[in-house]
Amino acid sequence: MHIKNLFLLTTGMLLTATSFSQQTIPISKPALLQKLANQNLQVQIAEKNYEAAKADYQQSNAVFLPNINMSYTGITTTNPLMAFGSKLNQAIITQADFNPSLLNNPDRTNNYATLFEIQQPLLNADGLYARKAAKAKMQAAQFQKSRTKEYLEFELSKAYMQLQLAYKAVTVLSKADSTGKANLKLVENYFKQGLVQKTDLLHVQVHVSDIANQLFRATSNVRNASDYLAFLINEEQNGITYQPTEQLEQITDNYISNSRLPENRKDILAINKAKEAYQSMYRSNQMSLMPRLNAFGNYQLYDKEFLGMKANGYLIGAQLSWNIFDGYKSFGKINKAKADYEKAIAETEQYEKQSQMEVQIAARQFADADKNLSLSKIAWKQAQEAYRILQNRYTQGLEKTTDLLQSETLMLQKELEHVKAIFEYNTSFEYNQFLNK
Repeated sequence: MHIKNLFLLTTGMLLTATSFSQQTIPISKPALLQKLANQNLQVQIAEKNYEAAKADYQQSNAVFLPNINMSYTGITTTNPLMAFGSKLNQAIITQADFNPSLLNNPDRTNNYATLFEIQQPLLNADGLYARKAAKAKMQAAQFQKSRTKEYLEFELSKAYMQLQLAYKAVTVLSKADSTGKANLKLVENYFKQGLVQKTDLLHVQVHVSDIANQLFRATSNVRNASDYLAFLINEEQNGITYQPTEQLEQITDNYISNSRLPENRKDILAINKAKEAYQSMYRSNQMSLMPRLNAFGNYQLYDKEFLGMKANGYLIGAQLSWNIFDGYKSFGKINKAKADYEKAIAETEQYEKQSQMEVQIAARQFADADKNLSLSKIAWKQAQEAYRILQNRYTQGLEKTTDLLQSETLMLQKELEHVKAIFEYNTSFEYNQFLNK
């Protein structure tokens, strides 16, 4: 019964492996990073956030630049005041137009007017601070865009290493599967010769089935890691599985542990720029209580005929305005802006302290990963040697089957632990590099 189940499971795995290999695409980390920069949706979102903030800053140019409008208006009227004024604008007033009868009951009068208007800000203190806030917001979005890209590059590196780990696990388990089947064949021969008990054969069959099950899960992990990589680079899966062109190996670059938070890290710069934007908005609302000075002017063209330009005139002036009291609306805005600014100060301090803590923890985790990597390698070598000795003694009939299986299981476990230790070391290395950029 066990042999039949093992045959069915192994057959299913072979079919899966065949399908898996037919749909595998080799891909390198540099190629993935290029696709990430061009196709990742989160990168695109960060870029659009920056473009929106840049557009807000462009709007603040209005605090310096003039506002120019042009309009064309056509009217017809018998209103005494409008009729007389229209004629006056058209420069067609005659002595007869002062006849009281015509003044009180004028004929229908047409008027076409072309108007050019200009408004020029001269002194708007609140607008200047609002522009400063918009600039800080744009800079914060730019820093955040860069940090988002750095984070996604780290995330892709981690996902790529997960794929490498999954393939490495498949390799290790495939080798263990072959070894287990060879041992099973040996025990089956021993059983036929009456040299081992039925329980020994069953133990080996269970051991081989367990390895086959682990191999099946490892194959699924390859697909899971591949799917996540496809998500990061925004590509459809369509049954495609990626295969790394590089093997999982320990990163040998020198790393100097740093327990202090870099002041020029992009996210730290971004949150400080955001705080600066809130400060400027607070000042802008305070300055809204001050008077504003603006210049204005217009140039008019009048005619009773459509598109005519018989008469013209201009008007130039300046306006000093001061909103003395608006029912506490301005004071409410000032208080809200002050609260937002003070909140931004607290959030910035909290973020910096949390980031400092993360840097310190990551440095300790890297030291732990380095130590664990060394110990796991020693343990794996020791387990290999123990298994080799037990296997030799077993072939001489000096060891029990269960002891051999335990030793083989331990060797497999230690090899997988060492592979995982390499992954954890590399991931910790990359994470520390990310935190200290």
